[in-house]
Amino acid sequence: MIRINLLGVERQKAKKALAFDPAARMTLVCSLILVVSALGIGWWYWSLSQESVQVDRDIIAAQQEAARLKSLLAEVRQFEQQQAQLQQRVVLIQQLRRGQSVPVQLLDHISRSMPDTLWLTSLDQKGNVVTIEGRTTTLISVSDFVANLGSSTLLKKPIDLVNSQADPENGAPPGTEVIKFSVKATLDTPDSAATDAAPAKPAAAKPAKPAR
Repeated sequence: MIRINLLGVERQKAKKALAFDPAARMTLVCSLILVVSALGIGWWYWSLSQESVQVDRDIIAAQQEAARLKSLLAEVRQFEQQQAQLQQRVVLIQQLRRGQSVPVQLLDHISRSMPDTLWLTSLDQKGNVVTIEGRTTTLISVSDFVANLGSSTLLKKPIDLVNSQADPENGAPPGTEVIKFSVKATLDTPDSAATDAAPAKPAAAKPAKPAR
C-alpha cells in the first residue's frame, strides 16, 4: 500500500507564500523612508513656523520697548536742557547778587556817613574809583564825612578830599555860605587788591660799558 504525505507539501507551499519578494521589500522600505521624511519635514516646518511667530513677537516687543525708551530719552534730554537753563539762571543770579552787594553796601555806608548839614549832588563810579560831590554849610561837616567814609572796610584809606570851595551860585539865602566839595575814594575789592599786589615790571638792564 502506497502512502502519500500531503501535509508536508501544504506546509512548504504555505512557507513559500509567506516569503516577500525583494521588489516588494524595496518598495516598502522606500515608502517608509518617504513617510519618515515627510514627517520630519513637516515637524521641521512646524518648528520653523513657531520660531518665526516667536521672532515676530520679539520684534514687536522690541519695537515697543524702543519707542518707550525713545520717549524717555526725549524726556531726559528735555529735563537736562531745563536743568542747564536753571543752572545758568542760578549762576546769573549769583553773579548779579555779588555785583549788587558792593554798590548796595557802599550806598548804605555813604548815606550813614553824611552829617545833617551835608547833602550830595553826584555819585560816580569808574572801575574801583568812586567820586562823590556834594554841598555843605561848614567845613567840619566835610571833615566828619571823610572820616566816616574811612571807617568802613569797603573803601581804602586814605579818603582824598579833592577840593572844597565856596559856591556863590547855590541859590541859598543871603548870608548863608555853601561849600562845594569833591571826595575821591577807592573800593577795597579782591580785584583791586590783586591789582595792587601785582609785581611791578623790572626795569630793563642797562648794557654794561666795555672796560678800557
